[in-house]
Amino acid sequence: MPKMIVSLDGVVIKEVQLTKDRTSLGRRPYNDVVIDNLAVSGEHAVLQMSGTEVFLEDLNSTNGSYVNGKAVKKQQLLHGDTVEIGKYKIKYVSEASQPAYDKTMVFKPGAAAFAAAAAATVPLGGAGLNTTANASIKVMSGAAAGRQVELVKVVTTIGKPGVAVAAITKRPQGFMLAHVEGTDRPTLNGAAIGTEAVTLKNGDFLELAGTQMQFLQH
Repeated sequence: MPKMIVSLDGVVIKEVQLTKDRTSLGRRPYNDVVIDNLAVSGEHAVLQMSGTEVFLEDLNSTNGSYVNGKAVKKQQLLHGDTVEIGKYKIKYVSEASQPAYDKTMVFKPGAAAFAAAAAATVPLGGAGLNTTANASIKVMSGAAAGRQVELVKVVTTIGKPGVAVAAITKRPQGFMLAHVEGTDRPTLNGAAIGTEAVTLKNGDFLELAGTQMQFLQH
């Protein structure tokens, strides 16, 4: 099925499978794709799927919607098109051509959720991809304290959906942390991160949605 790959400052932060006829994008938490940025309207745009065709329609947003740098009201998306909403870039990938990204993983604070997340973490397949985890997140507080999640995915999302979500992206230069959604930004070594992704270092302490974690490189 087609999907949208959402990135901020060149860092992939989430992937959204288009499984419905209508997928809404906007800043409000009830949207299918929540983009927590002041430049994004509460109900910014909608993706409409008709058969194998996908159309982007701007919902009279304040700052507009752009496809490949051009402002649009309604336009059919083609494979590889880039939708720009606020500072976010959303790449459209058609059903016929899927990239080698793994699915993102969202987990909520709590022992059961972290255990399920760890169990769901599987190596990426595909030639040329590094399938060996060389870093992990260790939970330091709450009922899940002591749990460790290996970062083997290209993108691992952490936090509590609707409250605070961050993404850890595996890049050639290392692992990067970025804020995805929610009013509470993740903190790195006690300081809240900004709008740009930051590079993680071995031993860094993170806190998100009331859960304390430590980034460990092996």
